[in-house]
Amino acid sequence: MSATPPPTSAPVRFGRTAPGIPVRDIEQALAFYRDALEMTVTFTNGDPVGFVILERDAAELHLTLVPTHRAGTHNVAHLMVSDAAAVHDRLVEHGARIVKGLRDHDFGLRAFVVADPDGNRLDIAEELSHVLSTRPTLASERRADEPLT
Repeated sequence: MSATPPPTSAPVRFGRTAPGIPVRDIEQALAFYRDALEMTVTFTNGDPVGFVILERDAAELHLTLVPTHRAGTHNVAHLMVSDAAAVHDRLVEHGARIVKGLRDHDFGLRAFVVADPDGNRLDIAEELSHVLSTRPTLASERRADEPLT
């Protein structure tokens, strides 16, 4: 007796994610996400409001009121942007606390970490592939067996 193979199905495609971010004060959080990050409120729930959806381009964040929330030391969201330096500068202008400064990483991202008013950490980054592909390889970046070009 032979076993019948399972039917072949189309591969599952995942879409964007929308991390839920706990906050102690919705209005204070909105001043950061709406005003400093220029996100748009697309949905609110509750009276008083206890849940907010914010969007900007393809990014979406969900703020949830948790009066007893205490932030950890981990990043709660990773936002990819087209110009990390511009976002960094805007956040500094708005008095945001930069946890890790803006810098280029050897894994191809220009990134920094900022804390929202509740201490939630956001990793904000820009891909550097367009920059890395146009600059010459430095001697310190070549493998020992790689020929000089």
